[in-house]
Amino acid sequence: MTVDAFVVGAGPNGLAGAVTLAQAGLSVTVLEAAATIGGGTRSGEVTVPGLLHDHCAAVHPMAVASPYLGTLGLDRHGLRWEYAETDLAHPLDGGRAAVLRRDLDATVRGLGADGPAWRRLFAPLTAHYDALSEDLMRPLAALPRHPVRTGAFGLLAAQPAQWTLRRWRGQSARALFAGVAAHALSPLTGPGSSAIGLMLTAAAHRHGWPVARGGSGAIADALAARLVELGGTIETGTPVRSLRDLPPARTVLLDLAPREAARVCGPRLPARVRRAYTRYRHGPAAYKVDLAVEGGVPWRAEVCRTAGTVHLGGSAEEIAEAEQAVSRGRMPRNPFVLVAQQYLADPGRSAGDVHPVWAYAHVPHGYDGDATATVLERIEQYAPGLRDRVIGLTARSPAALEAYNPNYVGGDILNGANSLASLAFRPRLAPDPYATGIPGVYLCSAATPPGAGVHGMCGHNAARSALRKLGLTVAV
Repeated sequence: MTVDAFVVGAGPNGLAGAVTLAQAGLSVTVLEAAATIGGGTRSGEVTVPGLLHDHCAAVHPMAVASPYLGTLGLDRHGLRWEYAETDLAHPLDGGRAAVLRRDLDATVRGLGADGPAWRRLFAPLTAHYDALSEDLMRPLAALPRHPVRTGAFGLLAAQPAQWTLRRWRGQSARALFAGVAAHALSPLTGPGSSAIGLMLTAAAHRHGWPVARGGSGAIADALAARLVELGGTIETGTPVRSLRDLPPARTVLLDLAPREAARVCGPRLPARVRRAYTRYRHGPAAYKVDLAVEGGVPWRAEVCRTAGTVHLGGSAEEIAEAEQAVSRGRMPRNPFVLVAQQYLADPGRSAGDVHPVWAYAHVPHGYDGDATATVLERIEQYAPGLRDRVIGLTARSPAALEAYNPNYVGGDILNGANSLASLAFRPRLAPDPYATGIPGVYLCSAATPPGAGVHGMCGHNAARSALRKLGLTVAV
């Protein structure tokens, strides 16, 4: 059987790209080197039997709000979004916590004197989030469909996060935004460092921060089921070491980090593209710890016991200091730690009164130390007695994360540094950022616009580029 298109890599971008090609009538085969599909959206037992852990991506505001995934009817293939009572809590000293809720009014009330300023910033972004997302999830070269709103957002997003923090005087609002901005894994002083914080916060108020019932793997499973429904196929345990390994096809999508794509493309890759791919800059790393906790985490701040996501960073100043150190290759004494308690929204992940708790710390790129104790200490700082409840633990260093998913070079789970230039022009400055310079071959990983996040838009956009070149109808 002749295959029209091959997709190398079955992460959410590879699968979304494959579905887009199949919707246009192409016969598509996805080739995945690992034994299972999903890339960063895999789930399974890693601590004690019966506990379901997410291996990487855990909470999915960008997936539930994805302009493309939302068109696919993935609920027909078992995808269900579940919500914790509280979207995000950020504990502070003295047993207090700042709280981000889907309900903008409730969030504003909780921020006291800073509430009105929070509303002034986020009410317009929330109201027009879907229109903004439609533009911002496309490559920069694409003409915006909502130019006035998108342009206004661009002026806000280009600012350093520390400038945005000046809008608030109290510790709660400042820490809350700094923690969300820190998801970019970049210094809060850099131009453009407000962008991800603004989008994730607006996404929280518009759509919430949900988890996938049954684990993040359910997202990949639903995409795979949609692909099969369209006639596509998936082959796991099938590494592609060179384009020469592939039979002739009309198009190829590579859900690979740029350096790996350069290796696979070999001498066919134009010299200018090879230079860009091999010099592609990766960002800081994650150090991941999964816990099996009897009775749940004993948070001092009661609201944290209802939160799907908990940010452990202290004040905005402490977060900025830690992120600056990490970006300079130094391990901070008190790193920023993210904790997810998916079982609060999806109780089926637990086994009786033993619950899976997901955590990772921001660490320098390629960090080769053991940060397990540091992560536990950071949680214990806000949840005294945690260690007495831990009955199972596993940790993944940056090297282990790269071994698990080769796209996570040096432990960089975002597949690229988030400077203003890289956000705008990743993976290289080109009219079509997905084109490799080899006819019919396209890059579709999170190293392409719009970047990291379980939204499938990198794959969808790359597939659209391929289809336009083939003269075929492009899915919206």
